[in-house]
Order: sequence, then C-alpha cells, then structure tokens
Amino acid sequence: MALTASFSLPDRAALATRWQALEARADAAFFLGWTWTGAWLDSHAIRPELLAVTDVDGNDVALALVGHAMQPRLLGSVATLSLNQSGDPAADRPYVEYNGLLAERGREVEAAAAAVEALTRRRDWRALRLSGIAPDSPLLNLPARRKMRADVSPVYQVDLAAVRAANGDYLSLLSANTRSQIRRAMKDHGGPLPGVAVAGLNDITPWLNEMVALNSGRHADNAWDDMGFRAFVATIAARGLPGGSVELLRFSDSGGVVGLLVNFIHRGVAMNYQSAFAEPRTAKDKPGLLCHAAAVGHYAACDLSLYSLLAGKDRYKQSLSTCEESLEWWVIERFSPRLEAEALLRRLLKRPASA
Repeated sequence: MALTASFSLPDRAALATRWQALEARADAAFFLGWTWTGAWLDSHAIRPELLAVTDVDGNDVALALVGHAMQPRLLGSVATLSLNQSGDPAADRPYVEYNGLLAERGREVEAAAAAVEALTRRRDWRALRLSGIAPDSPLLNLPARRKMRADVSPVYQVDLAAVRAANGDYLSLLSANTRSQIRRAMKDHGGPLPGVAVAGLNDITPWLNEMVALNSGRHADNAWDDMGFRAFVATIAARGLPGGSVELLRFSDSGGVVGLLVNFIHRGVAMNYQSAFAEPRTAKDKPGLLCHAAAVGHYAACDLSLYSLLAGKDRYKQSLSTCEESLEWWVIERFSPRLEAEALLRRLLKRPASA
C-alpha cells in the first residue's frame, strides 16, 4: 500500500489524539511517546511542524515533529531542520534520545522511506539534525551533499536479569575498584545501601525543589537553573507517575537525604534521566554510586530487564554498567556555497563536525 508524507502546522488538541492513537500501534521508544512529546510541547513556546506519513485512506502510519530554525555555524546561520527538536537550544535542553519516527509496528521501513522522500522534496533547508538516533537508522538514507556524524555516545546499562541470577548481588558484577568505592561509601554511611522511597503526586513539587537545591552551583551549565526545563520535568513527572512510566526516587539513610533520581520506565527498561546528590560526607564518599546501586536493586526486584544510564561518556556510568549500546548525532547537509566554504575551512583547520 503506497504511503505519502506531508508537513503541516498541527492543531494542538488534534495532535494529542493522533499521536496517542498511533503510539498504541507502535513499538516506539519512550522519547517518541506522548508522555515525553506532550510534556515537551507544553513546557516551551515552540510550534514545530508535523511530518505525517499516511496510507491511501489517510490513516497515520508515522509521525514526527520537525523544527525549522536559522542555526549558527562557522560562517553564519544556516536554515536547519531538526527531527523531534525545535532548533532552539533552550527548548531542546530536555535532550531527546532514541530518536526517530513514531511508526506503526511492522511498517517502520516503508514509513522511513516515505519520510526521507518528503524531506528530500523540501527546498527550505540546507542542514538537517538527527540527534540521538540508532546507528542503523534508515533516516540516514537521505540523499545529501555531506553526512557528518557529529558525535557517538555509549548508553551504559545494567543487565537486571544478571543481577537476579547473582541473587541480587549487583556489586559482584562490577570491577574490584567500583565494588571497593561503593563498599567504602556504604561504610561511611553506616551500613547498607540507602533506603528507596517512591514519589506520589503530592511529592513531585517538594522533591523536585530539593533536586534544584542540591544541583545549585554544582555545574557550569546547569539545566535546573532554566525555568523551562524545570517546568518540563515537573510536567512529565505529573503525567507519567500515575501510569508508572515516570518514577521519582528519593534515597536516604539515618544521616538524611543521599540523593534523588528521575527515571523513565518503558517496555521493561528503567532509564535514569536526571539526578541530584547530597554533598559527600567524607573525602571518599560516593553518594551518586550509592543511589544508582540502590536503584539497581529496586528495579531488579521489580523484574525489569535493564537499568539504563542513558547516553553519556561519564566514567561513573561505565563503572556501574554491565552492558552497553550506542546512539549517534548526525548533521546532513545539502549543497550551499557557505557550507562548502565551511567544509573546506574545517579540513584546513582539521576541525570536527561537532566543533
């Protein structure tokens, strides 16, 4: 059955209905579901276009949001499309991963082909950003003058079935150095791993406020200082907690709070999205490692399959993991004199695409 793809500025109320109806027929990542997408749209003053792939009867087969913006480059701004992002750095701070099309189960390949054709027909862009996509994404089949992989990031994970097979002894699966760090921190905290409390709806505001306070002054570019980002996290928590797709955990012991995590739960996988940790109590205290180790135990007991630390090259993520996969960030370019000059300049300066 032939598919067609088109772009439009969607009606907001109708979009929610269409998106959720298709999501029920899809095997999509959490980041392509309406819990994420609706919270993102409602938390920022953005209005991306809708890319809709439909069959001959007008039924949705695939959907995606496409932002259009003039984005700064080495030699000036360039008309850029962004898949499931807006092109505004502040609005894109929520940081989409496992990106792609929300596509009907079993029709992912033909839907991607139709989307690629529609993107090829559009003449109002010179660059396309595909952020956080799988390495084998069919969207990379888009014809282009230049395709540049701007970044590749590991997604470190913990195999929770292996934890259960080890009778819950997660630390036995880790390196001797990581085991030693966690056990030393446990000793500094006076005993076992911290206790885990799971938020209810009434806990969202005070617990997120606590995360804001714990993160204050800890990072050079702190997302929690941005009101739009904080509104997004509060919104997605309020919408996801009742159905169990979002979980807010608070870890504490006799000495008080150790840390908090905002996690997503989707298709048997728990994903750590945001964190906030108390100041170390001793020189070798590791509150972050303690909280993640406690979260692993929590989710292993829930019979989930994986605990994912999501994309990131942080050493602590690697230390805590027992397996991994990867995501990629691509920039696809069409011909333009400005981009040709930039490409030549990059070669001369040996600058990467991400610079």
